[in-house]
Amino acid sequence: MHKNFIHKVKVYYEDTDVGGVVYYANYLNFLERARTEAIYSLGLSNKKIKDDFNALIIVKSCNIQYKKPAYLEDELSIRSFVKDITKTSFSMMQIVSRKEEVITEALVHLVFINDLGKPTKIPDIIYENFKPYFCDSIKT
Repeated sequence: MHKNFIHKVKVYYEDTDVGGVVYYANYLNFLERARTEAIYSLGLSNKKIKDDFNALIIVKSCNIQYKKPAYLEDELSIRSFVKDITKTSFSMMQIVSRKEEVITEALVHLVFINDLGKPTKIPDIIYENFKPYFCDSIKT
């Protein structure tokens, strides 16, 4: 069984529309924060990756499914794990839940790029630190 990165989010007024429902684009912010916190939990940061490895992690694509709405003052949990990985990119599955109810799922394809915007090899330390979070179907 793979490990999961877990990040908690509380829905604030600024996250919602006039009806108190989370505006759809704000889920992308929640997912980005969860990925950033996942990197921090490994003892890294986006700045450290840029400074130490001359690399950035960018979103190449995001497939998101909105299953149920989230509302003002909901407490959400975002569970993230690595679905697949190559030499230069990985896909992360991110599941947003309210208590035990799944409300949103996203498959985010992330690519490591260098300062010229070209794909670059994922640093070994990051690859190794991600291993416990690989989905069981990944062959390492």
